[in-house]
Amino acid sequence: MKKHIVLLPGDGIGKEVIESAKDVLSAIAEEFNHLFSFETHEIGGAAIDLYGTPLPETTVNACKQADAVLLGAVGGPKWDLNPSHLRPERGLLGIRKALDLYANLRPIKGFKNLLHASPLKEEVISGSDLLIVRELTGGIYFGSPSERRDNGQVVVDTLVYTRREIERIVDKAFKAAQGRRGRLTSVDKANVLESSKLWREIVEEKKAQYPDVAVEYVLVDAAAMKLITNPTHFDVIVTENMFGDILSDEASVLTGSLGMLPSASINESGVGLYEPVHGSAPDIAGKGVANPVAMILSAALMLRYSFGLDDEAKMIEDGVQSALDAGFHTADLRVENGRQVGTTEMTKLIVDFIKTQTASKCIASCYF
Repeated sequence: MKKHIVLLPGDGIGKEVIESAKDVLSAIAEEFNHLFSFETHEIGGAAIDLYGTPLPETTVNACKQADAVLLGAVGGPKWDLNPSHLRPERGLLGIRKALDLYANLRPIKGFKNLLHASPLKEEVISGSDLLIVRELTGGIYFGSPSERRDNGQVVVDTLVYTRREIERIVDKAFKAAQGRRGRLTSVDKANVLESSKLWREIVEEKKAQYPDVAVEYVLVDAAAMKLITNPTHFDVIVTENMFGDILSDEASVLTGSLGMLPSASINESGVGLYEPVHGSAPDIAGKGVANPVAMILSAALMLRYSFGLDDEAKMIEDGVQSALDAGFHTADLRVENGRQVGTTEMTKLIVDFIKTQTASKCIASCYF
């Protein structure tokens, strides 16, 4: 398979972890006879410094020509006082809109070695394995007007959704549930919001097309509570943009470390932008101690969702688990009787696992 991947390192540790993902993907390409080409462009604060904008046209054009995009992280205190249109985060919102990345997939799965690091009791979090499907290009973040009036004394933000926008994200969630445990939780605020009433109507219409999926409706405040008290209840959660933003960030801390969680944002043609959940962590940038696992697992999601390479994706995921099982961990993790390693070392452990496993399979096929 031949694929072209655009790398957007961004800011802070993004520049380091994106190299880790590239190393792992290069190992996958070599061992599975794929050809991955890479092209690097700027986004976020780095792009502001170089080009005076968080999202240069050259970056947008390159991403539109790519088979998939890997993004490290954006942001940092250096740009905190910039006007809103010159904030690094505007680059992220802009590329999502430019590529029509309407579906954000956020898997939340606790690694058994790290359950002790969760803020929840181990017996509560143990067995949690859920997927949040968030609508990403509509809702209040993109509605117009969004403005201040009457000399700044009145503010207006507009929540807008079209039927098509809701239908396509609901379809994505139903299909995801079919490939998992067959349970879908639709989260809304239908007791208050007209947009949520339409959302619930559409889910109710769509469920007839997916008879193998059990559907429940939960108000967003109740969903937030249940994520804390009974996270194993959920399989797939589907919700609108702002609710999904809040709930996915809540869920991301349940496992104990943001450094282990990937995410995918996908458009209707299957092209996706893949990024870790964590931020740019400027306080540790350049020190070689950043956890590359979330970025590496984001690359695994890319292989699975954009390229259809499930075996290769699982190889990466198994490599991460193997490193943890052997007691290796980065500074953000606490593993009992473990051995702390840096970014490069953790990456090498996963690369070595890939090479060892594929070599073992070759030997087995040759002799048996």
